[in-house]
Amino acid sequence: MTIEHALSAAAQRPAIEVDVVMRREPVSGPMSRWQAWRWVLADVLLHSSPEETAASALAASHEPQAVEPVEGAAEHPGTHWLFPRFRVELFRDDAEGYFLNLNSPSPCFWVVWRPDDERLLDGEPMAVPQTVTLSYHDAGRWLDAQERVEQVAASDDVIDWLRGFVDATYQPEPKRRQRPQSFQPLTDRFGQPVRISTEKLRGGGHSGQ
Repeated sequence: MTIEHALSAAAQRPAIEVDVVMRREPVSGPMSRWQAWRWVLADVLLHSSPEETAASALAASHEPQAVEPVEGAAEHPGTHWLFPRFRVELFRDDAEGYFLNLNSPSPCFWVVWRPDDERLLDGEPMAVPQTVTLSYHDAGRWLDAQERVEQVAASDDVIDWLRGFVDATYQPEPKRRQRPQSFQPLTDRFGQPVRISTEKLRGGGHSGQ
């Protein structure tokens, strides 16, 4: 596939752009003796709607910008850093992953982030987001790969958009037909197979003397 074809295919997939907000907050308690600060995922904000994203360029800059605390985060001390324009695409072959997310108690975004030794804050690496997804399967693969993965609840607008895609693309696998009980192997009370003979018994039982 040529680069042009790849870009065209990507442009046709449903997508939104989001901004990732990371928070650098002080560590309290005994752990503060070894670690003064820690990074956590603060929020994922909708940057561009599906219509706006389709009309925008695929390239995006993720250079961090210092921002004021986001709404609802005033109780968290520390500095918030915004990483703009992460593209979140939906793939037809991962419809089940989106379905599982929608049917979880709290549908969410998952974000992979890594410490960047080339971006230092007070001599310590900055936490830089790498990618964002709405797929339960993607999150599982990243966790299996020992990546740093955090989640944050998705907004109602994003959930409605994701549900529309799932309703149009997800086809649950048909349940396998259950084997009739008459064909199930018989076992004794110890779980051992029972052998049934169809031969007629010879003789009439115990003979008297």
